[in-house]
Amino acid sequence: MGDRLTGKVAVITGASSGIGAASARRFVEEGAKVVVADVQTDLGEQVVSELGDAARFAQCDVTDEAAIAAAIDLATSTWGRLDVMFNNAGVVGAVGPVADTEAAAWARTIDILLTSVFYGCKHAARVMVPQGSGSIISTSSAAGILGGLGPHAYTASKAGVIALTKSVAAELGPQGVRCNAIAPGAIPTALTAHAMSGDVNDLDAVAESSRQRYGRASDALDIANAALYLASDEAGYVNGHTLVVDYGRTTNGGSTRFAGSSAGMVGIPGRDPAPPG
Repeated sequence: MGDRLTGKVAVITGASSGIGAASARRFVEEGAKVVVADVQTDLGEQVVSELGDAARFAQCDVTDEAAIAAAIDLATSTWGRLDVMFNNAGVVGAVGPVADTEAAAWARTIDILLTSVFYGCKHAARVMVPQGSGSIISTSSAAGILGGLGPHAYTASKAGVIALTKSVAAELGPQGVRCNAIAPGAIPTALTAHAMSGDVNDLDAVAESSRQRYGRASDALDIANAALYLASDEAGYVNGHTLVVDYGRTTNGGSTRFAGSSAGMVGIPGRDPAPPG
């Protein structure tokens, strides 16, 4: 057990499974007290039972502003403060061609993935600003950075999370409150498994896909560790940033043909010497 979050209190939405549950466990390991906020009551209470006195459960539909406010109030009434707000809950949401996407499905997806983050930032701010300190973290996605990695509403929402993070960081930073985002790649969670195979339990398929592509399997702990860093005082000068954790998926779209064994320089035809060979 470490002490990187000793004395800190966190609220994590979507914390009954996947990235949220991994983060709750990691935060508690490092000394934090955690409110597990999720709509999945049974799973959430299982996580809290595992974590013991360091955790509380809040039944929370993140599209309900009052529910997010109540989760934060539970943290402050139980432990007297709020140091970390991790807006993490998510779904795949509306899928299909843009011409066939229903407006209601689009709006519901935006509510879950983006408007909920606004609620989390809003109600975290009302506690953190008077404290003069705090870290707001929100889960975006590699799909919010690079087109074609997710459905339209999901992609738009996750890009919106990045923009909202920058905007809130600009407002709250001078008041001691940092706001950052994490953009995961394909992580073995129920959400990603459902998107890839239609089976929420097929987490191995997600990990294997990462292993085949990069030589290393992805894990929810990869994102939990990123959140731990942003939550900790180690990231005290990090604000308005999106930490991409995707093993380079959004940055390595180019060819590796120049990474061969021949050293030297590729010249400009007609001006520089031709490369050897």
